Amino acid sequence: MLFVEYPKCSTCQKAKKWLDANGMEYTDRHIKENNPTYEELKEWHEKSGLPLHKFFNTSGMLYKSMQLKDKLPDMSEEEQLHLLATDGMLVKRPLVVTETTVLIGFKPDIWEQLK
Repeated sequence: MLFVEYPKCSTCQKAKKWLDANGMEYTDRHIKENNPTYEELKEWHEKSGLPLHKFFNTSGMLYKSMQLKDKLPDMSEEEQLHLLATDGMLVKRPLVVTETTVLIGFKPDIWEQLK
């Protein structure tokens, strides 16, 4: 399992504690230092079954400063994936990636399926 996080993010810290408390094994990845690639994001998006907009960190300063709320509706999925691949701070976190699923954000009741 891959755990993609921004260590200063309080939600990521809670998620990591949950993983540890539940004895989950994972590989930790710092999203700012090792941003997901276009190919990874494309694969994760397909595996997640979620709309692509769910991958955007809509509460982030970069998202807001780029005025993406207004721009995303006019962008193709291809353009959105390329944009997400430019900066990890645009990507909602934490992310958990397994062989079969991708979870975005930390919701303990949903993360129970990882067990």
